[in-house]
Amino acid sequence: MHFTPLPANNPSIYTGRTGNNTYLLPGAEPALIDAGVGNAAHVAAIEEQLAGAALARVIVTHAHSDHASGAQALAARWPSAEFLKVPWPDRDVKYPVPWTPLRDGDQLRAGGAVLTVVHTPGHAPDHVCLWHEGTRSLFSGDLAVRGMSVVIPGGRGGSVAEYLRSLERVMAMKPSVLLPSHGPVIRDVEGLLRQYIAHRIEREQQIVEALAARARSVDDLVAHLYPTLHPKLNDAARGSVVAHLEKLQSEERARESSGVWIAISPGSIC
Repeated sequence: MHFTPLPANNPSIYTGRTGNNTYLLPGAEPALIDAGVGNAAHVAAIEEQLAGAALARVIVTHAHSDHASGAQALAARWPSAEFLKVPWPDRDVKYPVPWTPLRDGDQLRAGGAVLTVVHTPGHAPDHVCLWHEGTRSLFSGDLAVRGMSVVIPGGRGGSVAEYLRSLERVMAMKPSVLLPSHGPVIRDVEGLLRQYIAHRIEREQQIVEALAARARSVDDLVAHLYPTLHPKLNDAARGSVVAHLEKLQSEERARESSGVWIAISPGSIC
């Protein structure tokens, strides 16, 4: 399988120094994994790599803006290209291109390779990875990122329970390498995914213990769990706390009233 990583040129505290990784797979049906943000330099880099060929399809891992908002710019440059993703109607309308719906298990021609869609919700409900069986490589979107945790945006489509299931599913596939949408290639796949699972379990326990000590608001929990947090990351931390609380609430281990959360002891009457 041949591919060329192309940075989307959207650096930020969330996306890293070079911004998102997108991947161009050349061949009879050239394909791009993730659309970026429509940055002119990114579009020009794609055009240069295509060397006169037409982009056949754009496969979007999920509808967060750093992955999907460049779809319109790409459609304007390559109007015959097909745009594909798992549906997330509330988000997809923000990016008005004709989306072709994907489903778990679909097989797609991408350049000279065939990729299998692996639905991995948690970070977002529509999140997918793309599996190349021959090399056991996984284009992994925002499932895992070397050197940082992945945001699970509670109240905005994120789910800790689904994310943990997605990590377990991918670990069972035994990929040789992850090709993420942020940061470097990941080769110690099982080790990193186990760290991610352990981190989420630890964070959940920290929240349970904090609520057992006293009732707290979400902002109280953020301040307690992230005492040295950079202000620009407050929204991400808040989303992850909410996602954990939603999981605990669904398991009847916590409840909320007027913005205040309390722990529910096993066997207690709510």
